[in-house]
Amino acid sequence: MALITWTAEQYGTNVGFADEEHKTLFDLLNKLYDEATSGAPRATVGASLDALIAYVVDHFAHEEKEMLAKNFGGYERHKAEHDALVGICADLQKNFHAGNAEVTEDVGQLVKGWLDKHIPTYDMGYSDALK
Repeated sequence: MALITWTAEQYGTNVGFADEEHKTLFDLLNKLYDEATSGAPRATVGASLDALIAYVVDHFAHEEKEMLAKNFGGYERHKAEHDALVGICADLQKNFHAGNAEVTEDVGQLVKGWLDKHIPTYDMGYSDALK
């Protein structure tokens, strides 16, 4: 069962690249969550964790590049939000691969909660500037 489902009403920014990348991000998160909560092999979970984090980093870099190109006034605050999540993800990734952490339902809920807040609050804020 999907942890998070993209809908235009809840997550649509009307910025083509962002909406498409968010859909991919949601798919990668759902895959990781399904694997982690269904007892998939640790190597499988690790590969999906790495893929998700790499995609998040690339997506954030793309958003930030577009915000800078359009002189978006909320850039600094938005980037700080991105940096905070990347820090959390990097710590989880390091600890997971060291055998000191697991990807659990709580981890999935944490990321879902972050997205539930971030996209409507921060990403929709750049909609007019980036479309």
